Amino acid sequence: MSAASRGLIFRLQLFSIGSRIPSPVAVSSTLFKSFSAVSAINECDMNEVRSRIIELKPGVMTPNSKRTGIIAVKCGMTALWDKWGARVPISVLWVDDNIVTQVKTPEKEGITALQIGCGHKKEKHLTKPEVGHFRAQGVAMKRKLREFPVTEDALLPVGTSVGVRHFVPGQYVDVTGITRGKGFQGGMKRWGMKGMPASHGASLSHRSIGSTGQRDAPGKVFKGKKMPGRMGGKQRTVKNVWVYKIDPARNLMWLKGQVPGAEGNFVFIKDAVYRKPDISLLPFPTYFGPEDEDTLELEPLVADLGEVDPFMAAD
Repeated sequence: MSAASRGLIFRLQLFSIGSRIPSPVAVSSTLFKSFSAVSAINECDMNEVRSRIIELKPGVMTPNSKRTGIIAVKCGMTALWDKWGARVPISVLWVDDNIVTQVKTPEKEGITALQIGCGHKKEKHLTKPEVGHFRAQGVAMKRKLREFPVTEDALLPVGTSVGVRHFVPGQYVDVTGITRGKGFQGGMKRWGMKGMPASHGASLSHRSIGSTGQRDAPGKVFKGKKMPGRMGGKQRTVKNVWVYKIDPARNLMWLKGQVPGAEGNFVFIKDAVYRKPDISLLPFPTYFGPEDEDTLELEPLVADLGEVDPFMAAD
């Protein structure tokens, strides 16, 4: 076959393929229609987001509702005696000016959550992205931020104050914090190991952990073996902590038992997951006090201890 005949066949093939390819005008018009449809859908979604207004009003809590949590500062521990004379170990927490700093919705962020800010901080002590975030939301500079997942019926507008009366005495809460850092510790302190003999031939190995593996097989130390190492300084959650008393005048909470962290550390409090409180007693989505209420004159609220003396009931 000559070169001229091969070129003719190639041109005929191109012509047959080109007849099946739509014209550039048709392609551009189709793309324009699809692009305009997508832009119209996006515009409708943006209008829905703009038209969504979160109102600050009391609601009705359902069994599936999930309220926001709050941020508190651990003040320390003490002990109180209840009306029956029983000693109650107490952790004192200070709720320092909690407000809603950001609302996250499924239309914009893909989740339903509230960002809570605690305390106060000067602008010069914040980074530029943090300052820009607070200015964009129109709220004061906060010292600590925490995001709490909530249900859609528990959303609160930006700037809403969440105080200590968000919880009620007698309910159970989960408290999350960073435990005290204890540095590098041995196996006896870190894991409660027995150690080696105190006498009978033990020399300079009284607090040793002993053997850490086997012989030639497997010839290694398995991962996760309990050994000396850094102890503490990790996030832990204490569940089902009982709220003994709250003081709205000073924004203080008295919880029964211990909570993680040292004095001055931040802890995060939310409704208990396992020992769920009575939804009829909880303010939803948070507590809304009367306009003429003077918080400085409010008396502390103590949990109901019942009318039966536990010491007499034991007899």
